[in-house]
Amino acid sequence: MQGGEALRVIREGLGLTLRDVEAASARLAERHSNQEYGLPISRISDIEKKCVLPSLYRLYSFAVIYRRDLDELMAMFGIDSQTLAADRALVSVPRAHRVERPKMQEEIRVPVSIDPGFDLRCTSNLSRMIAAWGTIPFAMLQPFESDNFTYGYISEDFTMYPLLMPGSFIRVDESKRRIMEGFWRSEYERPIYLMETREGYVCSWCEMDGGRITMRPHPLSPVKSRTFRHDSEVDLVGQVVGVAMRLDHFTPATSPGKGLPSTGDSSRTDHGIGRG
Repeated sequence: MQGGEALRVIREGLGLTLRDVEAASARLAERHSNQEYGLPISRISDIEKKCVLPSLYRLYSFAVIYRRDLDELMAMFGIDSQTLAADRALVSVPRAHRVERPKMQEEIRVPVSIDPGFDLRCTSNLSRMIAAWGTIPFAMLQPFESDNFTYGYISEDFTMYPLLMPGSFIRVDESKRRIMEGFWRSEYERPIYLMETREGYVCSWCEMDGGRITMRPHPLSPVKSRTFRHDSEVDLVGQVVGVAMRLDHFTPATSPGKGLPSTGDSSRTDHGIGRG
């Protein structure tokens, strides 16, 4: 069923005439002081019978008048918002950006059956461990949500390289916003913090000295230490408490340092930040 025909079926199911829809859209246009929301009878007829594509404003008017979700109406015209996350992977964004969490009415695919022969004591192939996949409403995961956590994506930040490789997803506990001091037995024990500067986000070890915060990179990183005034120049988002990391972003170096960015370039950071 074509998009326009589907809209006609919805309209007739609600008992609305073309004139009813026109009048309702006129009230919307008046409320928003924008005539683009208006749906003249002639335009409604063209959309329903001639498969004319409605504008974004008119599609919104249809969603309001027909009591339907905007995503549902977009799908009638061939735009599936469920593929948004997968399609985003096709585009590389060079600057810091937010990662929005799914809407509560959306469904996600999760493992629903685990191979009974799977042994947690052994390193295993995760894809072979999952016997079946299924879909569940995202709202069902709400009880597991914690407002303390933020999630980030490290794109081109080499500050903690190679401990945190570019392409890593991180989990940040926003309740842990005090820089800890002490003696660490290994680099894995020393807390890593997510900081927000005027230039973007940075993951690093940190030291506090009075009102100044010094970001300490990993010893193998090409990035230099940087010092900022606390609160006015940098904001401590929280402590990194989890990471999912890829290890296939780089090819073997033929000479020392080859494959890494210069010190100047590597200081630029790109994190996608999303709550949840």
